[in-house]
Amino acid sequence: MNTVPGSVTSPRGFQAAGIAAGIKASGNKDLALIFSETPCSAAGVFTLNRVKAAPVFVTQEYLRDGRAQAVVVNSGNANCCTGAQGMADARRMAEVTAAALNLRAEDVLVGSTGVIGVPLPMGVVEKGIRQIVPMISPAGGDDAAEAIMTTDTVPKKAAVRAEVGGRTVTLGGMAKGAGMIAPNMGTMLSFLTTDAEVEPGLLKSLLKGAADRSYNMVTVDGDTSTNDTVILMANGASGVRVEGSAAEDLFRRALSALTLDLARQIARDGEGATKFVTVRVTSARNFEDAKTVALSVANSNLVKTAIFGRDPNWGRILCAAGYSGAELDPDRVKVSMVGIPIFANGTPVPFDKPKAVEALSAKEVLIEIDLGDGSEGVEAYTCDFSYDYVKINAEYTT
Repeated sequence: MNTVPGSVTSPRGFQAAGIAAGIKASGNKDLALIFSETPCSAAGVFTLNRVKAAPVFVTQEYLRDGRAQAVVVNSGNANCCTGAQGMADARRMAEVTAAALNLRAEDVLVGSTGVIGVPLPMGVVEKGIRQIVPMISPAGGDDAAEAIMTTDTVPKKAAVRAEVGGRTVTLGGMAKGAGMIAPNMGTMLSFLTTDAEVEPGLLKSLLKGAADRSYNMVTVDGDTSTNDTVILMANGASGVRVEGSAAEDLFRRALSALTLDLARQIARDGEGATKFVTVRVTSARNFEDAKTVALSVANSNLVKTAIFGRDPNWGRILCAAGYSGAELDPDRVKVSMVGIPIFANGTPVPFDKPKAVEALSAKEVLIEIDLGDGSEGVEAYTCDFSYDYVKINAEYTT
């Protein structure tokens, strides 16, 4: 199994495009289309925010049969909190795309990201859809990844190849997200493709498992978006059917490698970030306790600001672990920061503070928390909290 350069068009039979349709005032790309030459099994995971965007509702509805063949996505406008008109607009995006591709509207999934509470400029969107359909190609993955960006500074894309039953299967993906990142079932937006054949029920199970240990372990600012959506489409173009424990295990590991790659890219590109932070929890009683502690520390504004300021203030880490709600015994907990032991068995571990401050100057920071209570573990991914995060979000609509 190998991670290779690529995107959503790396698997056989997928095409894509990304254009500037005119939704964004900046003139940057803002409309993406992914298309499979043949029908696909499809699955999705979505935000658990009670306030959901119209495209989330529509895509959830269209995925009930476990089938899809295209995804149309706009950036610059979330189409959220826009009432009945927003629902009609999300359906219209699918209808216009389907007509141009000669598909059923129900086989076109929809995604949106951007400012909440502003109606979509449907005249611009419809014109853009008719413009983008003739432009799709196997080389269009990079443009599509760029077109779903909002405050992202770089497009996020990846691909993985694996040998299943002696034949090559490829998985590809793209994601966007830099702020309002604390996923709960998905991430801001991510679209995944594979040329393996996977039946819809298994595809959904595999996607949920991968999301739980990748996208759902990313946090930038603790805010779960109204638009979180992850879609996985499998078209079977490789001729490889994923069935049986060995094939399922290989595909699961390939999908996990893909989603972890994209999840880490999101954390690295957090709004205003200067450091990429991994919170590694080990020796937990169970996965839920490990996840709860890891995300509590990764979400702590006090921890994140300390890392930005190169302050080895380990008390903030213990504090966040303690209020997480997970079962833990402080007398068993051990904590290290950038490889330096700082707490063990209920008491501080003496350390060279100037050396720790210097180590925290690195672009990547590792926090390790050993709960001393079991064999489960997990990693959470985040970034530091800088002055620029406040500036970006204070001026988001002004």
